[in-house]
Amino acid sequence: MREYTKFYIGGRWVDPAGPDTFEVINPATEELAGRIAAGTAADIDRAVAAARQAFPAWSATTVAERLELLHAIADAYQKRRDDLGAALTEEMGAPAALAHGFQLDLAAGHLGKAIEVLAQFRFSEQRGSTLIVKEPIGVCGLITPWNWPLNQIAVKVFPALATGCTMVLKPSERSPFTGRLFAEILDAAGVPAGVFNLVQGDGAGAGSPLSAHPDVDMVSFTGSTRAGIDIARTAAPTVKRVTQELGGKSPNIVLDDADFAANVGKGVAAVTLNSGQTCSATTRMLVPRTRMAEAVEVARAAAERVTVGDPTGAAEVGPVVSAAQFERIQSLIQQGIDEGATLVTGGVGRPAGLTRGFYVKPTVFADVGNDMAIAREEIFGPVLSILGYDDIQHAVAIANDTEYGLAANVAGADLDQARAVAREIRAGYVSINDGFDFASPFGGYKKSGNGREWGEFGFAEYLETKGILGYAPEDAQA
Repeated sequence: MREYTKFYIGGRWVDPAGPDTFEVINPATEELAGRIAAGTAADIDRAVAAARQAFPAWSATTVAERLELLHAIADAYQKRRDDLGAALTEEMGAPAALAHGFQLDLAAGHLGKAIEVLAQFRFSEQRGSTLIVKEPIGVCGLITPWNWPLNQIAVKVFPALATGCTMVLKPSERSPFTGRLFAEILDAAGVPAGVFNLVQGDGAGAGSPLSAHPDVDMVSFTGSTRAGIDIARTAAPTVKRVTQELGGKSPNIVLDDADFAANVGKGVAAVTLNSGQTCSATTRMLVPRTRMAEAVEVARAAAERVTVGDPTGAAEVGPVVSAAQFERIQSLIQQGIDEGATLVTGGVGRPAGLTRGFYVKPTVFADVGNDMAIAREEIFGPVLSILGYDDIQHAVAIANDTEYGLAANVAGADLDQARAVAREIRAGYVSINDGFDFASPFGGYKKSGNGREWGEFGFAEYLETKGILGYAPEDAQA
């Protein structure tokens, strides 16, 4: 059993201010996997003070010095891949292939992209007689979720380091093991004392004090819309910058063409990945109403091929993260049935043969109305809703009829049509045929948040822009 009861503050592993701990439950076995210290406002105070003390020196480092550190982190990260993968499976139930593969590769990819962007980033630019300078914003509070823990740490920590900021990271208390290992990696890579600090704990005990702290200049949060609203309110009195990547109820518009059946099958796979615990998952599949019956049969077959079970084995889908998540998903599945959607496959309860663990049946609903709860609420489980559309404009209207706007996908062989549809969707991250790019901005419209992560767009969130007027004579040529 893991006992992670120290915090990383000021370059050292230190005891917490208080005696309280949180238990971490293995979602596959429902047994105790470990304990972490429960951070308090006093711990946050120490960590923020360390970050503030380190800021002048770190913000003054050169690009070459920051690149050297990021490369050292990349080397240290590769040495701990096996440890990280095992921790992911234990803390959140990610299947071994996913934990040791895509979950780890995402973080490594974002690190590589941060190195690439930093190497060519322009921190100053002369425009006429004015010098435009981009400076690190200061001390950053980084609050990350449990569903893609390494990815979400990576898209915050690496651009913060690259731009010269110092930081305090508070990972989710549901998946804290990877956060601890990440801190060990940065320590091994030689991050200067105080530049990166780790405090574990929950939102009330550690997250709120971090958001409210007057010496924190910026908060970056990924999680639920409800929690994001609370963080914005908590941060408001200090007028700090707040960036948020929040919930989603993303559409997948499947065009009426020769690739229809294949694209329906891919859509099912996208929703079951990571047990459906993905904020950008395209959980509303929009299909031509005239092809609903065909879509139902393809989706049924695809969902029923998915293997669910022990994440340490060969199963494609493991458990969801906690009992609370399991119960919420079960309630929404039942609500879909009660509201009259057609249950194609799956449903309430665990999959056959699984009596322990927070396992959810891959579930498909058809004939879903966009006013139903399963079409409007973020379920965060392997649950797909199939909705019918009459024509493309109707599909776009349904896609945009949501309080969210994080992501979307347009699937079809006609690239010109797919491009035209993608431009009409009100979301921050729109893929055509499941396109992926580490350099793309990632973030949402509406209640899906504000600000952007990934690539050079992620750098902008950690920088202040200063204009120095009269820096050069009016006739100076840059």
